[in-house]
Amino acid sequence: MTTLCDEINKFGKGIGSAPRYKIVEALFSGGKTVSELVKKTALSQPLVSQHLKILKETGLVTDERQGQEVRYTLNTEHMFDLLKRLTTEVRAHKLKK
Repeated sequence: MTTLCDEINKFGKGIGSAPRYKIVEALFSGGKTVSELVKKTALSQPLVSQHLKILKETGLVTDERQGQEVRYTLNTEHMFDLLKRLTTEVRAHKLKK
């Protein structure tokens, strides 16, 4: 498996569940704390925390401590880079045909 394939696999794992996608969607409008995500997604706090851990592991979300709270944001730079690399790879293979 190529590195790109591994990264696309991680991306898929990251958004591959409805609760994780709800969290990603809630972060479209900007960074949020766990409690803000709980309100926005109507998921329990333990569930949001569990899914945030997976989203961080897959590189889709970053976190930053602000005093007592942690603010989670989408790692848009990583996502754009990954999708750009995938598009480039698909185009290259299409041109070979």
